[in-house]
Amino acid sequence: MAAHVATFARATTSSLAPLVLALVLSIVFTSSGSPDSDALLKFKDLLANNEAINSWNPSVKPCEWDRSNWVGVLCLNGSIWGLQLEHMALAGDIDLEALAPLPSFRTLSLMDNNFDGPLPDFKKLGKLKALYLSNNRFSGDIPDNAFEGMGSLKRLYLANNLLTGKIPSSLATLPKLMELKLEGNQFQGQIPNFQQKGMKTVSVASNELEGPIPESLSRLSPNYFAGNKGLCGPPLGPCVPSLPSTPKVTGKKFSIVYIVIIILIVLLILAAIAFAFLLFSRKKCKSRIQRTASSPEENSNKMVASYYRDVHRESSETRSHAKKADHGKLTFLKDDIEKFDLQDLLTASAEVLGSGTFGSSYKAVVVGQPVVVKRYRHMNNVGREEFHEHMRRLGRLKHPNLLPLAAYYNRRDEKLLVTEFAENGSLASHLHGNHSAEEDGLEWHIRLKIVKGVARGLAFLYNKLPIIAPHGHLKSSNVLLDESFEPLLTDYALRPVVNPEHAHMFMMAYKSPEYAQKSRTSNKTDIWSFGVLILEMLTGKFPENYLTPCYNSDADLAAWVNNMVKEKRTSEVFDKEIAGTKNSKGEMIKLLKIGLSCCEEDVEKRLDIKEVTEKIDVLKEGDDDEELYGSDQGKAYSVRGNDQEGYSFTLDR
Repeated sequence: MAAHVATFARATTSSLAPLVLALVLSIVFTSSGSPDSDALLKFKDLLANNEAINSWNPSVKPCEWDRSNWVGVLCLNGSIWGLQLEHMALAGDIDLEALAPLPSFRTLSLMDNNFDGPLPDFKKLGKLKALYLSNNRFSGDIPDNAFEGMGSLKRLYLANNLLTGKIPSSLATLPKLMELKLEGNQFQGQIPNFQQKGMKTVSVASNELEGPIPESLSRLSPNYFAGNKGLCGPPLGPCVPSLPSTPKVTGKKFSIVYIVIIILIVLLILAAIAFAFLLFSRKKCKSRIQRTASSPEENSNKMVASYYRDVHRESSETRSHAKKADHGKLTFLKDDIEKFDLQDLLTASAEVLGSGTFGSSYKAVVVGQPVVVKRYRHMNNVGREEFHEHMRRLGRLKHPNLLPLAAYYNRRDEKLLVTEFAENGSLASHLHGNHSAEEDGLEWHIRLKIVKGVARGLAFLYNKLPIIAPHGHLKSSNVLLDESFEPLLTDYALRPVVNPEHAHMFMMAYKSPEYAQKSRTSNKTDIWSFGVLILEMLTGKFPENYLTPCYNSDADLAAWVNNMVKEKRTSEVFDKEIAGTKNSKGEMIKLLKIGLSCCEEDVEKRLDIKEVTEKIDVLKEGDDDEELYGSDQGKAYSVRGNDQEGYSFTLDR
């Protein structure tokens, strides 16, 4: 009997062994799989243009304690703490359901990408502490309860998108919220009453907000509220109470009329003063350009003592009070330039190139190479880390028609940007400089080459920078020319880091028709600036648009050209100094049409960047016989109007 039992036990054990082994292997296999990896790969599947994260490998764990094995993944104690997927041109859908099961997920940054459409429902990630979505193309209204229940949220960045409607009141209920950045959108209505004790930043600049600023935010910088014409109260100007309606009293009619007459007289006096100031500023600006263009040697080899003394003293003080890495040293962004330090720059021989709206420019020869240093005093709109990141982003932009940023120096109240020297100076100096009688102006083929180069450079900025008005300050003095007269755009993409009140006062983006009409820029604002530049090159006239503080149709170069065309005086529009125009009149008129189409006041009718580049690319130096016909003597020309605008020009020469 015992033998039978033993035999049965051995048989039972033998038959169960494979089952137990299979069960153990199954447990081991399951435990080696990573639900974190599966979640991230599921999140990636719905992203478009996700080549930047193609290195995510399911056979490798995303995290090994605090070290990340996957690009853009943030790790803490062996768990996925967040995602930092910035500057990757990502688009598509943001799969929040895939991220929700991650137990330690606390931060998400998708800044500087191409996401568009309505803002996703981030309440699904209720434990988030930080959410960074600036510089995308999110649009539409945000539901009022969009952030309810996100009690851990400390930082929310939604700047420079296309968001509309009211600021969600649920933001005011988040107890731990410290930083809120909503600038550069189209929010309307009033600012919610934020009462969080730890609130450090609420930036709502460049929106369409109105009403009094909540008292809890009155201690913040006025920069955070600039660009909203309807906002009032500290730290901005006082709110003016609306006058109560008064009953009609016959005896007060005379006093009301008297007040109206006084107001009209005051307005007329102010208009006269403004007109006189405009004329004076225009003459002063032209004379300054002429002096710079005609006699640059007058400033040669003159080191500006105040510049050297101030920067040297201030940088020394900074070094004595702090030991931060970026203080007292230049940060280089180009590998093909010989490195030098700040002391080399300050002690180099230099000449003053000019003084613009943002600061002075100097040419210096350092370690045998000529460079240009621009000094900015109104560029502290963002914090230190954001400024560094923006400069690195600009340093990555490479295009034949962009003047690359070689290096920069960062101090809280002053910035230095270093670029290579452009041999032929600015386009403005060539167009408006004081030419001698023997010296011809820019030839037609050179002007066309410059226009095509500017178009290509601008199209590149539109493609690479997911922000509204990617250049922001396009004008002839910001187009430099190299030794072969190839145009180089400069001062591009500085709008996000320039102080808002200074930007609104001087930058071309804020002189556009749409900003005057609706207090906001658009994705076609740079197109308007480009149109003004085209007309400036064809007419040789200095645009008053550069001098007026805001758009003024009476001082608009496009309005003058349109009036000349309507009066059939098109031949008087073109710059008399353009040389080499034989057999080119038709192409010049086509370019004139393009310039006018870029300057349409109605944004919907204005060309977009793709249309502009396509139309300009097909322009030739000489006329095509199939498109142009004229008299045998070449004195009368007419261009067939094949497009919807229906232009019909006649040019008499």
